[in-house]
Amino acid sequence: MVLDCGWGRLVFGNTFDDPSLAAEALRDESAGARDIGIYLADPHVLVAQHHDEFFIDPSHMYRLALPAESLEEPAGPGPVTVRRLRGEGDAEAVNRLYATNGMLPAPVETLVANAHRQEFVHLIAEHPLTGDVVGTITGVDHVEAFGDPEGGSSLWCLTVDMNLAPPGAGQALLSGLARRLVARGRRHVDLSVLAENEGAIRLYERLGFERLPDLCVKRKNIINESLFTGGVEGYDELNPYSRIIADEARRRGIQVEVIDAAWGELRLTHGGRRIVTRESLSELTSAVAMSRCDDKRVTRRVLTDAGLRVPLATQAGDPDADAAFLVEVGDVVVKPARGEQGHGITVGVRTSGALIEAVDRARRVSDAVLIEERCMGEDLRVIVIDHEVVAAALRRPAAVIGDGRHTLRELIERQSRRRQAATDGESRIPMDGTTEAVVRAAGRTMEDVLEEGEVLAVRLTANLHTGGTIHDVTADLHPTIAQACVTASRALAIPVTGLDLLVPDPAGPEHVFIEANERPGLANHEPQPTAERFIDHLFPNTRPLPRLWRPEEAPEARGRTT
Repeated sequence: MVLDCGWGRLVFGNTFDDPSLAAEALRDESAGARDIGIYLADPHVLVAQHHDEFFIDPSHMYRLALPAESLEEPAGPGPVTVRRLRGEGDAEAVNRLYATNGMLPAPVETLVANAHRQEFVHLIAEHPLTGDVVGTITGVDHVEAFGDPEGGSSLWCLTVDMNLAPPGAGQALLSGLARRLVARGRRHVDLSVLAENEGAIRLYERLGFERLPDLCVKRKNIINESLFTGGVEGYDELNPYSRIIADEARRRGIQVEVIDAAWGELRLTHGGRRIVTRESLSELTSAVAMSRCDDKRVTRRVLTDAGLRVPLATQAGDPDADAAFLVEVGDVVVKPARGEQGHGITVGVRTSGALIEAVDRARRVSDAVLIEERCMGEDLRVIVIDHEVVAAALRRPAAVIGDGRHTLRELIERQSRRRQAATDGESRIPMDGTTEAVVRAAGRTMEDVLEEGEVLAVRLTANLHTGGTIHDVTADLHPTIAQACVTASRALAIPVTGLDLLVPDPAGPEHVFIEANERPGLANHEPQPTAERFIDHLFPNTRPLPRLWRPEEAPEARGRTT
C-alpha cells in the first residue's frame, strides 16, 4: 500500500509480501519528493543490500494507545480552533507553514483531494482572534488505508507557526486528531520524530507516547542528503542565519567549512571558486558599501542624494539645539548613529527630559547620536539581493495576549521563552526598564492581569532580537516601494541588504527609509527564497531556477512559486 501525501509517499512495508516490492515502490519516488518506508520487515537488511540507494532514517518511532487521558481536551475554549482542511485557501496556508518550518510543500490539489478521503484526517488550527491558520497536522487511518487488523493510525506533519501560534496550539492539534481517531475506533496512533528533535520528544513522552523498535527507510536523494552524509564540523553551533546558508550550499554540492561558528563565518568552495561569508555578509560586499550602511548618517546622505525620502533628523549635540528640534517636530526617535539589533534606540520621545535620557542611552552604544522625526507606520523590512527584491515582511513589536489568569510579567516571560525556542535563542523580550516603561505608558503594571483575548504591545521597536515578530508581505509589496528599494541598493552599491522602511500599508506607494543593513537575517524571511538567491549571487553557475522579478520588468513576471 502506498499513499501520496503530496510532499512524498508513505510506503507501508507491512502490506508487501516481498520486501523487494517495497524497495521497488521506494525507487518510484518522484523528483523533489521525500518518500518514507514504514513498518518494513527487516529494514536493516534492505538497507544493507542496497546501501547505495537507501538509508535508515535517524528518527524514533513512538506510539500512543487510544483513547488517551493526556489528550483529553479541557472544558472551555482552547488556545486555537481546530477543524478539518476544507479547500484551496486552507491548503495554501498549510504550504506556507510547511515552507516556513523547512518542510516540503505539497501540490494544493493533492492536499484538497486528500482532505476528502477517508484514509486521511487533515486538520488545521486557526488563531482565535485573527482567524489565521497557525498550525496543521495530518492523520492517516490505517484501517481505511489497508485494513489494518491492529486498528492503528499514524500522524505526520505536525507543525505550528512559532511566531503566531498561541501556547498549546500543537497539543490542541494532537487532541483534535486523537478525538477524531477515537471516534473511528482506532486503538493507537504512531509517529516518527527525528532523534535530534529533543523538544518534540520530551512533549510526546510527557503525553504518554512510548518508543517502538520500528525503523523508517528513505532514499538517498538531495533532499535527504543531510540525514545520511557526514556532518560538517561546527555545524551544530551555527546560528539560524548561518545555518540556512550552509544548508542551501550543501544542497547544491558546494563544500562548506565552518571557520568560526560563534561568529557565523563559513568558507564555501565550488570548483575553483572560494568565498568566505559571515551570515549574509560576504567578500562580494565591499568595505565601502558596508561602511555606508554601518553609519546611519552616511546612509541618510546617500539615500537623500538618490532622491529617496528619509525622516527629518539632526545629530545630537548642543542640548538647546536638540530641544529646539524636538519642539519643531514634536515626536522623535533617538538612535545611535552606529549600532545594530535595536540597542540604544528610544521611540516616542516628546519631552526635553526624556530627550536628554534617550541621548545618554544612545551614547552608551555610539558617540554619535541621531535625533529623527518619528514617522508613523508599520515597520517594513525588504531584502534586496543582486538589486532584486527577494522578500518583504512587516516586523511588529513584541506583544502578549491576556488569558485572564497570568500577570503581565508572567505573560511576557512565557512569550519570551517561546520566541527563544522558535529562533534558537536569537529572539527574546528583555525584562528591562524599556519594557516596563512601555507597560506603564499603556496604563498598566507588570502585576496586572489582562482579560482573556486582550492584546498589549510591550515594546515599541519591532526588532526581532527584542521579541518582535515578522509577517511576510512579499506578494503584496507595492511596485513603487520595490523600485525604491532597488534604487537604494544601487545607490549604496551593496549587493545584499535589508532595507528598513516605515509604511502606512505595504500594498500602497507611501514610504520612508529608516536605515540599511549590510548583514540581514535571511532565515527570518522563510518561505521566501532568500538563501537560494544569496547562493545564486555567490555561485551563479549553481543556480537551478530562473531569476526573480525585477521592478522594471512586466508586472506579470513578478510572482514566483516557492
